[in-house]
Amino acid sequence: MPLDNDQPPRHGLAISAQGLSRTFDANDAVRGLDLAIAPGEIYGFLGPNGAGKSTTVRMLCTLLAPTSGTAHVAGYDIVGDAQQVRLRIGAALQEISLDPRQTGTELLRLQGRFYGLKGSVIDERMRALTTLVDIGDALDRRIDTYSGGMRRRLDLAAALIHEPEVLFLDEPTTGLDPASRARVWEEVRTLNERLGMTILLTTQYLEEAGELAHRVGIINEGRLVAEGTPDELKRQVGRDIVIAEIAGDAGVARDALVHIAGVDSIDVDGDVLRISTADGAKTIGPVAIALDTAGIEFDGLSLRSTSLDDVFLELTGTGLHADAPDAHVSTNTTMEDAR
Repeated sequence: MPLDNDQPPRHGLAISAQGLSRTFDANDAVRGLDLAIAPGEIYGFLGPNGAGKSTTVRMLCTLLAPTSGTAHVAGYDIVGDAQQVRLRIGAALQEISLDPRQTGTELLRLQGRFYGLKGSVIDERMRALTTLVDIGDALDRRIDTYSGGMRRRLDLAAALIHEPEVLFLDEPTTGLDPASRARVWEEVRTLNERLGMTILLTTQYLEEAGELAHRVGIINEGRLVAEGTPDELKRQVGRDIVIAEIAGDAGVARDALVHIAGVDSIDVDGDVLRISTADGAKTIGPVAIALDTAGIEFDGLSLRSTSLDDVFLELTGTGLHADAPDAHVSTNTTMEDAR
């Protein structure tokens, strides 16, 4: 069981933050962040690289001091009671630091001793972890023989050996193949459902946030710009999206569509146009006619409902992966701008 906590969570919250900020030289990495995460909740922190997700997690894990603001984790102040916080959290961060010469068993036993656990307790915890985390028969092998997915799962097991109250997962599936990612998702669900563990999960994967999180916080340039359940966030945008894959000039195509009744905005991303509208079924026909009339060839039109990517685009003006090396420049034109 988790360590006994002689102080109840502040205001009944597992994680709380008020005005949390962190500045590096002239760079404001996190700007006045407020958080309120309930016990037993999976909270998804969604944003692109450089948005401030990892900096926030490092502050909440007591690895980085805030420039200003306050935060409590498991009822303890992250600055004044840092040691108490560390005893009650587990963290699997982006930088996996595993000794390749150790076996998985050796690593987990050492981690348990760091938390003052006796050998018999460590044995019991390790048996439980083999059913919670897919680490299988590899525990007795040296870590330098592990795949990337196996290393991530071992890192997760090490974060759980002391049965923490709060678990921080910083982009736990980055770089994993789809099968390994699905296994990690299932393990996260199991930890939450069977142990009631509070989990703060940072991710840049829309599907991951939508699949796992009870609530999602969208962070951009160090600020929390929206928060709610995935469905609540989608309802904030609440529109259909017509996708047009064109083989012509995107500017000409956009100009051909701006005056169509019911079109709210047009986002151009390379040779793909995303047309936002309240009634996609009614709008898709006029879009096809307008493109054809303008002499714009298109490979196809498709209609879909709002996604978390659409929410992010609406709130920030850029797609979630706009900072990726191979990303296209994305421009968003509202009908008021065009007219």
